[in-house]
Amino acid sequence: MSSDKGDAAVAAILEGFTTQMREIAEASQQRAQLMASASAANGRVTVTVNADGVVIATRFAADFHELSHDELAKAVTTAAQRAAQDVARKSQELLQPLRDRRATMPKLSELIEGMPDLQQARLDPPPAPVSAPNSRERLTSFTEPAPRFSNAVDFDDWDSERRNQGATDSSW
Repeated sequence: MSSDKGDAAVAAILEGFTTQMREIAEASQQRAQLMASASAANGRVTVTVNADGVVIATRFAADFHELSHDELAKAVTTAAQRAAQDVARKSQELLQPLRDRRATMPKLSELIEGMPDLQQARLDPPPAPVSAPNSRERLTSFTEPAPRFSNAVDFDDWDSERRNQGATDSSW
């Protein structure tokens, strides 16, 4: 490949990168403005969440007092989960054109010999459970045991050993 063709290819890649970064910034601003609302208990409870699925408003209808505490709690949770699912869907739809465009661009590993494919190395965390705390579904979803340490030292033992060293040691 001649130097002019190589320079033109690099310029095209840089231009595409600059365009994509601008589009990502614009989409990020649009995503930040996303909200979704959902209702439960026949419209007695309405919850609105932001783009991150964080509750930003909760509204109760005039007749919400007809619900028991348990029904009200369940309605709030259900409405919040529905709203979070809706805003996640809207966010996916907003960002999909960027993902599609990125898929057509060459990967860095294709341009630079020996460069690892960063897309394959990406870690996508599993979705967090939406079940209630201490529910059977939540407790059984974490089947891996917590790590155990065989070389741990009790703090009181460590502290007493540390105090018996140095110029303040009574054996001086």
